[in-house]
Amino acid sequence: MTLTLTGKTALVTGGSRGIGRAIVQRLAADGARVVFTYRCSKAAAEELAASLPDAVAVRCDQADLETLPAIFDPVRGGLDILVNNAAITTSSPIADLSAADFDRMMTINAKFPLLAVREAIPLLRDGGRIVNLSSLNTVVPAPGLALYCASKAALEQFTKVAARELGSRGITVNTVSPGATDTDMLRGSNPPEALEQSAAFTALQRLGQPADVAAVVAFLAGPDSAWLTGQNLRATGGLLL
Repeated sequence: MTLTLTGKTALVTGGSRGIGRAIVQRLAADGARVVFTYRCSKAAAEELAASLPDAVAVRCDQADLETLPAIFDPVRGGLDILVNNAAITTSSPIADLSAADFDRMMTINAKFPLLAVREAIPLLRDGGRIVNLSSLNTVVPAPGLALYCASKAALEQFTKVAARELGSRGITVNTVSPGATDTDMLRGSNPPEALEQSAAFTALQRLGQPADVAAVVAFLAGPDSAWLTGQNLRATGGLLL
């Protein structure tokens, strides 16, 4: 394997499980030093950090903006890659939503990632990479997902503006939008028959795996993606064509 990220430092939010964990593992395998955040999966985070060279786990609750500065403490010496992965999803009809529901979803999924980009800008070296994780649901909305879809749509727009603002420094900013990916979050929010249906509708006839999405993120984090910025790569296995 070519270690395309040797000498690079990456910060990944929500890295202890699911897609985030696969991203941490892939970036480390490609040679990067990886700092990643977790909220409640302390044991999983510590186990992952111990299994990788020079990895650091930092606890962070994205609902609390005061925890933001601390996640950058291990990378104050310089940052090459920021991956905004951490997010939540809940399902509720619009008729049942509260103002508190709106504030929590938007803070975790949109406000915190935007402020993380702001915090990263002075630390990012020229030629750096920012990758934001969105969702196929911004173009395939479903009942009950109004706040989730809106929060991810906001993140996609932040990506485009940041690409314009940071392009002069050679910093690329892109979005990856996974489709149905086999994670605890997906299985916890969908019945088995829905997962089977998603796999059947996908051109590659299966659910995505976290490593599939991590490979796309690693491409955007690496040198071969230098001419891609402001883009949204839909890593769905052909669920949307």
